[in-house]
Amino acid sequence: MSLRRRKIVNLEIREATSNDINKIVTYNCLMAKETEELLLDQPVVESGVESVINDTSKGQYWVAEYNDTVIGQLMVTYEWSDWRNGFMWWIQSAYVLGEYRRRGVFSALYNHLKLIAKEKPSCCGIRLYVEKHNKHAQKTYLSLGMTSAGYEIMEVDFTRG
Repeated sequence: MSLRRRKIVNLEIREATSNDINKIVTYNCLMAKETEELLLDQPVVESGVESVINDTSKGQYWVAEYNDTVIGQLMVTYEWSDWRNGFMWWIQSAYVLGEYRRRGVFSALYNHLKLIAKEKPSCCGIRLYVEKHNKHAQKTYLSLGMTSAGYEIMEVDFTRG
């Protein structure tokens, strides 16, 4: 294993704070560009991130910090499941800075989230959506014990004209 691919030790996973907003906005914009070739409206993203940071009923961000630098993030939003009588936690805005990928950063974020979720009686599971062609991400999620839910995502997006 090359030095570049070694697992990162001394990685801290913590809840995001208002001090992390700029970094989260930057990473959200980078993720959209990398995964969907989308250029996001940065002020809109900033308002959205601030909204979640200030109102955790909308969601919660966690960040991975290494040497006092945020190198990864994920956000969870909550969907009520009447079939399960609980909240399904949806992972969104997952991003790891390029030079730290394939070094256990997302796994650490996910495992931290999973521990928290299992302690919450109202949480019935964790889900995420992944681009069909993002095979690297799919492989990572499968390696963490996730399985395909068998659904296709359909939408009407009112923000895209």
